[in-house]
Amino acid sequence: MKQVGSSDISMNAITPILRIFDENKAKEFYLEFLDFTIDWEHRYEDNMPLYMQISLGGCVIHLSEHHGDCCPGSAIRVQTQNIEELHKQLNSKGYKYMRPGLEMMSWGTMELSVVDPFGNRIHFYQDRMSSE
Repeated sequence: MKQVGSSDISMNAITPILRIFDENKAKEFYLEFLDFTIDWEHRYEDNMPLYMQISLGGCVIHLSEHHGDCCPGSAIRVQTQNIEELHKQLNSKGYKYMRPGLEMMSWGTMELSVVDPFGNRIHFYQDRMSSE
């Protein structure tokens, strides 16, 4: 823990918020294609924008239809174990909008990138050392 002045400051994992525009398309992509699970959903009232939390393993993402929460077209990186299996599973689904590749990057990570229906990019990566 890093000490700043007389306080102890500790930071934990972040939770990115990604903008979505269509609940059904978001659920098709994140739940059916990527296999995330809905942890909870929130609306202030019926017919109001959706805000929800999804997760898969230790990865937690918030998805929001609220225009002021975030901008579409964001990018996040998710550290992943067994990325070759993830690649195989995703491509075996035959999802008509996405056939991600697997690439060894010059900086030493194996990466698989997907783009959701709202222009948000998710870069799954595995360090070279953990794939050997």
